[in-house]
Amino acid sequence: MNRKIIYPFFTLLLLLANFTFAQKQNPDGIKYNFNYDWKLFTGDDDQAKNTSYNDKNWSKVNLPYAWNQAEAFKVDITRLSTGIAWYRKTFQLPAKSKNQKVFIEFEGVRQMGEIYVNGEFVGRHENGAMAFGFDITSFMRPFPQENVIAVKTDNDWKYKEKATQSGFQWNDKNFNANYGGIPKNVFLHIKSKVYQTLPLFSGLGTTGTYVYVSDIDIANKKALINVSSQVKNEEKLAVNAQLKISVTDMDGKVVAVFSGENVPIAPNEIKDLKASKIVNDLNFWSWGYGYLYNIKSELVVDNKAVDQTLIRTGFRKTKFEKGMIWLNDRVIMMHGYAQRTSNEWPSLGMSVPAWMSDYSNSQMIESNANLVRWMHITPWKQDVESCDRVGLIQAMPAGDSEKDVTGRRWEQRTELMRDAIIYNRNNPSILFYECGNENISEEHMAEMKAIRDKYDPNGGRAIGSREMLDSKTAEYGGEMLYINKSARLPFWATEYSRDEGLRKYWDEYTPPFHKEGTGGTTHSNVNGTKVADASAYNHNQDAHAIENVTRWYDYYRERPGTGTRVSSGGVNIIFSDSNTHFRGAENYRRSGEVDPMRLPKDGFYAHKVMWDGWVDIENPSAHIMGHWNYDSPVTKKVSVVSSADAVELFVNNKSLGKGIQSDQFLFSFENVKFEPGTIRAFGYDSTGKKKCETEIKSTGKPAAIKLTAIQRPGGTLADGSDVVIVEVEVADDKGNRCPTALNMINFDVQGQGTFIGGIAQGPDNYIGSKNLPVECGVNRIMVRAGEKQGEIKINASSENLKTGTLVIKTIAVDNAKLTTVMPDHQLPSYTKKGPSPVTPSFKKIRTPIAIIDAKTASNQADAAKSYDDNELTEWSNSKDGSPVIEFELEREALISQAVIKFAGWRSKKYPIRIYVDNKEVFNGTTPTSLGYVTLECKPTKGKKVRIELAGATKDSNEINLVEITGKVDQAGLKSGDKKNGELPIVEAEFYEPLDK
Repeated sequence: MNRKIIYPFFTLLLLLANFTFAQKQNPDGIKYNFNYDWKLFTGDDDQAKNTSYNDKNWSKVNLPYAWNQAEAFKVDITRLSTGIAWYRKTFQLPAKSKNQKVFIEFEGVRQMGEIYVNGEFVGRHENGAMAFGFDITSFMRPFPQENVIAVKTDNDWKYKEKATQSGFQWNDKNFNANYGGIPKNVFLHIKSKVYQTLPLFSGLGTTGTYVYVSDIDIANKKALINVSSQVKNEEKLAVNAQLKISVTDMDGKVVAVFSGENVPIAPNEIKDLKASKIVNDLNFWSWGYGYLYNIKSELVVDNKAVDQTLIRTGFRKTKFEKGMIWLNDRVIMMHGYAQRTSNEWPSLGMSVPAWMSDYSNSQMIESNANLVRWMHITPWKQDVESCDRVGLIQAMPAGDSEKDVTGRRWEQRTELMRDAIIYNRNNPSILFYECGNENISEEHMAEMKAIRDKYDPNGGRAIGSREMLDSKTAEYGGEMLYINKSARLPFWATEYSRDEGLRKYWDEYTPPFHKEGTGGTTHSNVNGTKVADASAYNHNQDAHAIENVTRWYDYYRERPGTGTRVSSGGVNIIFSDSNTHFRGAENYRRSGEVDPMRLPKDGFYAHKVMWDGWVDIENPSAHIMGHWNYDSPVTKKVSVVSSADAVELFVNNKSLGKGIQSDQFLFSFENVKFEPGTIRAFGYDSTGKKKCETEIKSTGKPAAIKLTAIQRPGGTLADGSDVVIVEVEVADDKGNRCPTALNMINFDVQGQGTFIGGIAQGPDNYIGSKNLPVECGVNRIMVRAGEKQGEIKINASSENLKTGTLVIKTIAVDNAKLTTVMPDHQLPSYTKKGPSPVTPSFKKIRTPIAIIDAKTASNQADAAKSYDDNELTEWSNSKDGSPVIEFELEREALISQAVIKFAGWRSKKYPIRIYVDNKEVFNGTTPTSLGYVTLECKPTKGKKVRIELAGATKDSNEINLVEITGKVDQAGLKSGDKKNGELPIVEAEFYEPLDK
């Protein structure tokens, strides 16, 4: 398939063109990459902790490595293997480490990790989600003696904390894919006895270094950079210490050097040392502009540098008020994805090289997402730092399930939030701390906010929780599926558009001819329920993308600029298909806009069109859904997603006229007859000027296999851990992808690489198989590089097709047991979108007219609840009362629109009449929605607006939302409440046009 819109992903060419390289980290070697050369045993052997234990028959692995990761996407989440596994590593300390402190840092162990050094128990960590560390100095043997570290892990779904016998709320089979063992990075730190602590509260009780900016002046590009570092003196004598700070930009230029005051520190005392300076000509971190600085904090003791900490961070300014979010003095509407924190890949789970995290997260940016809301569990540091580099805003949870809890389980949540804030407070991409995937009590919210205020008082981050719509403590909120608006807090939907669709299915006219909605549910939900109607979870690509357009429009319609009460957007669930809870025919979640190998579905391009701007559309574009390569006469509806005002479609240069517009962005063309050639769409503005265009060309018959490598920027490392993604296409004789091809491909890997595999629909999802089909003409596999520099040769063959061959040269790298080459060494920052624009992000489109009073003959005491900016309150007439309410406006106005949230918004249709000063301006039935309905009124001047119910309420199932419990959400209605004779108004708003 030949498109004018070229896949704009994270290929090496794009990286070299659009990214700026970072400096090498930790030049003095105080922090070591501890990932290489571990041994693994799956099973329990209590003797494995002993130094003399013989592990020669254990498997050799490099971390991060989950012992069950090969099962990722092969089995559903509930069947991932669990149990005990041991990891061991034998190593020597550096020769210069005598009389130094030694700390070990784990980014995370699932679920429990017991650490032993040279046969002695060091400590245990049990929450399975967060980083932790231990001081292992007293357990170590000096150079040149060998040391053995052994880690016992247990990833039992029902694991209970040993001290309290309490389980962990987030160890949940719905969403927290169970990749057991040590699936994240491990580091070793060598420090002097007077040192800057590590941000590892669990195990060490320390908070590390905190970097933040204040007195931010965006226009003049300056800010006060503040560094506060916790310092501990473990010498026998008191010392005088100060911080010396250097700030280096992404070009390697030192832009500031400054020092703090000398401070006396007594033996065994801990003090926070500080330094600050106003720095000019700063580049501020922004959406799609991952501009980062290296902050080197040197600890100078008695005029001698003894320790250093390197913080990679960025600077930005935020504000959260009036229902909106500001980034660098510009309003930004949230649009992005609620992504499972595991962010996993087939056969590898979450344990992928750091560049693959960048690749996946940068694809979100390429789809014009600006926010990722990690779901339920704190993301691992690799993804947090990746979002810094690619310019992707993050909402960071701690850990929860679906409800508030008490006792020890609540304490576990606060401890995890504390640890996560301390560990991640220097990462500029985090703008939100999430305290729960369900509302929590005001007391609990205040407790979480106090933790934020203690450990990150200056980070410019809002703390809140899902829902919390009437909270006086939370700083943001938003429901899971619906549109919320506020004049006070920013509300954005924490997940919406949960439908599923396999990438393999284009439409009903393309092999394998999947009929929309068929497939059913092949399992019971974790709680034992079944989905009665699985049609919404078995879409083809056309229907899935159209659903995405329909759902986003409800949010876009209430964006900043539309009034005093606005929506700050929402996040679509999910970005990439996930090995977590599912509802459709496959054994994994297919709600992604890309598949598990990050190949895009049509929904990816739909979002790219709709989200191209901070609030309003800034770059009009268009995308034709599907392909143009049918094998037989087909007449079908063609859908175009566009941000233009009108779209015209051409088939082989013949105009089919303008499309029927719906949901702002969707243009439909009925009964389009397929003719081989070119289908083209032109988008026009309201004056008829062409603003965008796109096309799809028919391709020839399948002739050859085409292979393309997607690699780490700078090349694939010969470290035994790096991965090459190989894209395989079935192409015609001109090299164009054949979009309907389903050929089986046979892979052969030779040289310095090992075949990992990919995924496709079929037995075991083809996980680990060297024979798998393309879907829609394309698929991907992965190959792991060996430890020796050389070549990897990949052959891909298929019957009647020319074989594809690809040769990858690997690069030698330091993969010693202790190396200063970090997993993210020299990974570049994505800066393609450029700094935050200085222009306004939206234009005001209408004028809100405030309501000052409401009168009704039924339930007058509740009348004000219909306009109180609180979506948890409502007015409704009593069952025997009159369904009429009249609003008094702040002034006489030309009313042209009424925007109303009725209870039961997704399942009830209300026949209503609206009067302005007793003149009828609307008479009709309200549509269903995800919250608010906009009713166009005959423009009429007046100061009083009356709304009355004009007949019986009608039920509707147009929006089919089913919870994982199997229950249908009532959307503000009490269970079984028909509301047939009632007029329940949650919020009412009235508007006049700007050009009144």
